[in-house]
Amino acid sequence: MAIFIVAGVVLVLGTFALAKLLSPFQPHTEKLTTYESGIDPIGTGWSQANVRYYIFALLFVIFDVEAIFLFPWAVVFERLGTQAFVEMVIFIGILTLALLYAIKKKVLEWL
Repeated sequence: MAIFIVAGVVLVLGTFALAKLLSPFQPHTEKLTTYESGIDPIGTGWSQANVRYYIFALLFVIFDVEAIFLFPWAVVFERLGTQAFVEMVIFIGILTLALLYAIKKKVLEWL
């Protein structure tokens, strides 16, 4: 097993080293400028995204993880027993409270 790990690390590092040695690198000021579809850049390269997109994505990930836990649980529901049912009800309850809190704080309203 150790031989495979060493071989894998050597292969990866060797590939990176070979790419670094063989790739052409000629720094030039024109190469370091921002590229905007061939049009001269306007303004700075820094732009701020609305924080609502981040919160919406975070809520999506949270409820996507809920689905990942809920679907396998539903498939084997009959074999798990009462304790698993209570645990899942608590899990869904906590996520429901989180959703109600997000609705109360008007996180999901876009306008």
